[in-house]
Amino acid sequence: MRPRLVVTFTTLIVLVITALAVPLGLAYASHRTGRLLLDRRADATRFAELADQAVREGDRTALRAEIIRYADLYGAAVRIRGRDGTVLADAGELDADDGPATRLALSGRTTEDLPSVTPFGPDRVMIAEPAGRDAQLTGAVLLLAPADQARRDVALVWAALALGALAALGCSVLAARALARWILRPVTELDRTTRAIAEGHLEARATPDIGPSELRRLKERFNAMADAVSVALERQRAFAADASHELRTPLTALSLRLENLQPHLDAAGTAEYGEALAEIDRLSVLVEDLLALARIEAGTVVREIDAVAELRPRLAGWCEVFSATGLELEVSLPEEARVRAVPDAVARIADIALDNAHKFVPRGGTVTVTLDGPVLRVADRGPGLTETERAEALGRFWRAGEHANLPGSGLGLAIAAELARGCGGTLELLPNQPHGLVVELRLAQP
Repeated sequence: MRPRLVVTFTTLIVLVITALAVPLGLAYASHRTGRLLLDRRADATRFAELADQAVREGDRTALRAEIIRYADLYGAAVRIRGRDGTVLADAGELDADDGPATRLALSGRTTEDLPSVTPFGPDRVMIAEPAGRDAQLTGAVLLLAPADQARRDVALVWAALALGALAALGCSVLAARALARWILRPVTELDRTTRAIAEGHLEARATPDIGPSELRRLKERFNAMADAVSVALERQRAFAADASHELRTPLTALSLRLENLQPHLDAAGTAEYGEALAEIDRLSVLVEDLLALARIEAGTVVREIDAVAELRPRLAGWCEVFSATGLELEVSLPEEARVRAVPDAVARIADIALDNAHKFVPRGGTVTVTLDGPVLRVADRGPGLTETERAEALGRFWRAGEHANLPGSGLGLAIAAELARGCGGTLELLPNQPHGLVVELRLAQP
């Protein structure tokens, strides 16, 4: 946005400078042309007086000497014509067509204007002046004067105007950039703050004391909104954590009381007793998962860790579990993998993925765990999930219809996804070939 503002401001400034400089340049060219006309017409008037005197006295010697000296001095060309159009005297090379100028002078009129002199021309200008007194015309004076000096003067002024315009444009561009930076600084600050909040830094706030007053008010309201949202999220997390924590005590007590009732049960109540204990265990797992999810959402510190060091002891335990249930766990880990993550998060995500695979992969199946740099993949050969199910499986309390009766809270993958986001990474569910599911975790390297 800043370049567009600078371009807009610069375009307006260029238009303003052009609107000032061009008329000034043209006005000076017109002024210099008028001064040239006045200077040379004064000379032509003097030659007209000499020509009239020479015609009346019949002696052209002084007239010829004067125009020759003038032509040599100024590099001009002078031609004197009689009333009948004959050449009475001339000096210099008058190679231009003097017919229109001659007719003008013999009609008793003088040259009133000239073509505007610019650095690009004309090289010489023609001035006509009638010779004679009152209504008695005796001839015409034609003066072809060089315009070199006038062109140089106009060129110098135009160059000065161009340099001044460029200097003004340069200063204006710098001012426009500073103005655009000042105007957009609140927007940049808001962009930085929203990005930080989106990355999980809910304490980030915009600085409210820079930029235009309207945008400062916008930042103040944004900060107020962020505070309100942060407080609401914190209350929600605190409620989930407190509720989960408080529920553990009565659940533990209830479980103990049910166990104490076992000796007093008859055979008919044994089945109901077992189902009650299973429900208590399921509720305990759900409470533990909710508590874990609340702690994850409360935020943890991301730092550089060795993912291999976290995974090896966990995977060693899972190898024993898989072997006991007739499954095979294949592990491929490098010597070391430095990643940025929440401590213990990689191992917990692997635990969740392996726990799901242990539930759904049939006996004799294979589960593969690979770590390639910052990418952890847990691939199984189980029944897998459809594309729609993969899109929904990371949500809270999601369970596939055919697996609704299996143990679990439906929060495992949701916890894994929150852990991945807390590490600044991503968690994806992908199809395995020819069948099965791949849980892929991508983290950032330091």
